[in-house]
Amino acid sequence: MNNPLCPKFEKAMSILGQRWTGLIIHQLLNGPQRFCTVEAAMPISARVLSERLKDLEQEGIVKRQVYPETPVRIEYSLTDKGLALAPLMKEIEKWGENWLEIEQEENIEL
Repeated sequence: MNNPLCPKFEKAMSILGQRWTGLIIHQLLNGPQRFCTVEAAMPISARVLSERLKDLEQEGIVKRQVYPETPVRIEYSLTDKGLALAPLMKEIEKWGENWLEIEQEENIEL
């Protein structure tokens, strides 16, 4: 018997399955960060990072906080909805540690 996918599971996978999304969420689990800090933590272009952050903000996973300073300071942080992904991210990290092999060249780039 063929069971249809749960629409909510399908939507969750479409959000989390976007390239870089999981790594951005994992990075923001360390607390609020400026754009340049997130960008420096992974090999991602500024354009793609900006798109992913906007997508995550629209989904209510990331909060963009603008501080009226000179120059203007903008920080990104996880909302409660985003923080709820922490156990999932930890399990994925644990799964990777236990089951995946990384070639030396790949490890250097990250």
